[in-house]
Amino acid sequence: MTVIDGTLKLDPEEARRVCQERLERIGRWVLPLAIMVLAIWLWDRICVWNEIPQYILPRPGVVLTTLYNDAGLLFSALLVTLRITFLSLLLAVVGGVGLAVLFAQSKWVEMSFFPFAIVLQVTPIVAIFPLINIYVDNQTTKLLLCAWIVAFFPILSNTTLGLNSVDRNLRDLFKLNGATRWQQLRYLRLPAAMPYFLGGLKIAGGLSLIGAVVAEFVAGATGQSSGLASRIIEAGYRLNAPRLFAALFLISLTGILIFLVLSLISHLILRRWHESALKQER
Repeated sequence: MTVIDGTLKLDPEEARRVCQERLERIGRWVLPLAIMVLAIWLWDRICVWNEIPQYILPRPGVVLTTLYNDAGLLFSALLVTLRITFLSLLLAVVGGVGLAVLFAQSKWVEMSFFPFAIVLQVTPIVAIFPLINIYVDNQTTKLLLCAWIVAFFPILSNTTLGLNSVDRNLRDLFKLNGATRWQQLRYLRLPAAMPYFLGGLKIAGGLSLIGAVVAEFVAGATGQSSGLASRIIEAGYRLNAPRLFAALFLISLTGILIFLVLSLISHLILRRWHESALKQER
């Protein structure tokens, strides 16, 4: 940056960098929107060019019209799915963080119980649901348990990794100053694990929605579920493709919003002190 005639002027390299950063900020929003608009236009043209019946592949306008006309039915089902999603995410946070803290306090506890968490993670939920269906009577509890199993492991594993990734020099410094184990946990290990926990939370947010929908699909076969998955099953049986696509659109939009909200929460918590968030503000 140079001063010419009493005014500040950027040198060519600095001006090029500023211009590139401005283009990146614009492109971050414009490019995805442009690709999305192009994809929707191609979808519509493919339906018109090939004269595809709407019970096989409806046009985007038909899907939006169905979403408006069936808003009462679809959004009431969405509320049921969201209730299961957020309750399971809350239980996953409480259980995952609590168990991770317990693991951090005792390696013997971690070695004893962590394999069971892995078993829950790698076992398909559709294989577990028949057992849950036998042992649990309440339908909401069944769905909640299935969604919790899916969302629990990312929180547990990421938080455990964060608690165990504390700088050894800082840990030794706390010990030299007579800090108790719980003081180390509160003032050192939990803050250090926060970025790992928030990363796991963003993963678990989407997985909790997936778990809720998959559990509703399995339970919906008996006609007992009233979430979006059961609306999809019903629309499939009736060859009502517009309603099926509208329900899929709501699920996708909900997943995107959950991820964006959790990303915003992560950024607000980390922006003043963690390197990952500081880089984003350059």
